[in-house]
Amino acid sequence: MSESSVLHTWCVQADWDAPTIVGGKGALLYTADGREILDFSSLSECSNLGHQHPRVVAAIRAQAERLCFVTSAWGAEPRSELADALLALAGFDGGRVLFTLGGADANENAVKLARWYTGRPEGLVVARERSYHGATFAAMTLSGDSRTRTLPSALPNVAHVPPPYCYRCPWSRARPECGIRCAAAVFDALAAAGGNVAAVIMEPHAGTNGIVAPPEYWPRLRDACDAHGALLVADEVMSAFGRVGHWFAWQRHGEAGRPDLVTLAKGLTGAHAPLGAVLLAPHVAEYFERRMLCTGLTYSGHPLCCAAGLGALESYREEKLIERAHTLGATMRTRLGAMAQKHPAIGDIRGDGAFWIVELVRDRATRAPLSPWPDTAPELKRLVAHGIERGVSFSARGNLLILAPPLVIGDSELDRALDTLDTLLAECVPVPSQS
Repeated sequence: MSESSVLHTWCVQADWDAPTIVGGKGALLYTADGREILDFSSLSECSNLGHQHPRVVAAIRAQAERLCFVTSAWGAEPRSELADALLALAGFDGGRVLFTLGGADANENAVKLARWYTGRPEGLVVARERSYHGATFAAMTLSGDSRTRTLPSALPNVAHVPPPYCYRCPWSRARPECGIRCAAAVFDALAAAGGNVAAVIMEPHAGTNGIVAPPEYWPRLRDACDAHGALLVADEVMSAFGRVGHWFAWQRHGEAGRPDLVTLAKGLTGAHAPLGAVLLAPHVAEYFERRMLCTGLTYSGHPLCCAAGLGALESYREEKLIERAHTLGATMRTRLGAMAQKHPAIGDIRGDGAFWIVELVRDRATRAPLSPWPDTAPELKRLVAHGIERGVSFSARGNLLILAPPLVIGDSELDRALDTLDTLLAECVPVPSQS
């Protein structure tokens, strides 16, 4: 069996070298050559429930025996049940759900909905520099990611503002003195549009950008949208379903951070089946009650995928995995903090729940990154490769380690992964210079 016929994404094909996975259980993956690998990134930060979760597998099997597919123009029980459950979790009673195939098309549809709702077909959409919203054409335009700048923009009137990057704040390193200038930049961008605004789309927690906003930031976005008639879109593709200890990351801010639209994927099914969604708050849903919705996807709300989503929600709830994220977060905060004291190359650690970022530097005083963004440092490539050799999979990008274990990971497995990381940091990342 050869992988040479597969076009692998996000890599140079000649450089591709990864294990072939034939099975999994919990936080473990099984390779074709008989090894076990402890997954410490939930693969693409999506396998929140680990691998082959029995409740989700059973839900897919039961639905497959009953009905595999019906068009989204007709009704389907698992689709409506999942929509009701998601709206209840978000507190969007009276809202609606538009199902998609994944996160990128969820974000694209959210922008369409926002422009229709505001009556501004080319209304400004504000996103962040160094953000990621998907790799389809419009989602690439929304993303402030250098990887998406290889083709012309496909979506008009998108502006990118500086990110809320406290560790590398462009205005001030002393956050109390900066006045959350990163949020003020959103107000400025909306004001400059002269009323022709549609939406602000942001990630409520870190994505692969590795940036965690200060707590004041998200409520300020709500204020900015209210002041200028824009909809606030929470891209929760990566941060929802317990990843940071809540069903949705925006819920950390209560009513002050309530969005108008929420986009979902990844943990929605625990990655057991491809499914995305846009949650519409009641006032947005009401707009479409008597207007044609000019969008759709053949496999939107596929019954097998919605059954997987229902099985996933039941698993999160019955196994108390949302709460489990707080326990995981407490351990990770303590262990990573100790590593920061031990390894001079760690410039910053940030995160919450089961989603942490370790930023590596060549000089703590100057904060010079281990490698220029977004090129992954050779030291981190070596760390990831050696981790797989030792049976633990880590995720790295640029000068960052992205740590996002499945919520079902056991305590001993968590300790093993962190012990391995501690060892690999000493072996693979040289002691930086001290200014």
